[in-house]
Amino acid sequence: MKNEDSALPTEGSYQGYDLAYKLAGEQLTKIDDIEQQCRKSGARYLEIDSQPVILLEYLNQSYQVTLPHVDITLVDSPEAVPIGDKVLILHYLTLAKGTPIANKMITFKELPEGANYFPTFSKRTIEPLLDHFGQEPHRLVDAADKLGGYKVDYGDVAVTINAFRYAPITLVLWRGDEEFAPAGSIIFDATISDYLSTEDITVLCETITWKLVKSD
Repeated sequence: MKNEDSALPTEGSYQGYDLAYKLAGEQLTKIDDIEQQCRKSGARYLEIDSQPVILLEYLNQSYQVTLPHVDITLVDSPEAVPIGDKVLILHYLTLAKGTPIANKMITFKELPEGANYFPTFSKRTIEPLLDHFGQEPHRLVDAADKLGGYKVDYGDVAVTINAFRYAPITLVLWRGDEEFAPAGSIIFDATISDYLSTEDITVLCETITWKLVKSD
């Protein structure tokens, strides 16, 4: 993985959307025991009118993945699913190892290649959070509630958002004062890399950041 701004996606997006989606879909359909893989990811596998279907939660909304010709839609909503979200969903489904949540927190720099990615990660996630919520961090709690987030005990204000069943994302803010500017961090369960790559985690956190900013 490259340590360059251009190596990481811009706001909630991937470079080469269509190819990434095509490859991820092919990888999913090649999994021999799709029911077991669904259990590993916390998704549900069922058949509707003889059509294999995967149901899973992503950012407080229910999604349906129809097989074998991979199609991803929102459940009970005609709204189109952004292709960046589709890629994240497929990557999560295919990578999930079923590792139990460790309840041990790690920083982005502790992820594979995280130290190299961190300047870009911070620019695209933590800095926008601070720009928007830094002076009034309590607003983060209400914004996170719309994504199914809940308050947790880190920093001055912190919320955890279960992006996927086994991918909790915790955003932490510290209030500034006369001496120090507001500060922020995003931390993860130690098992996160058993479910998403570092690049996917970056995209996911960026997506969450902008959803929080736009919903506030």
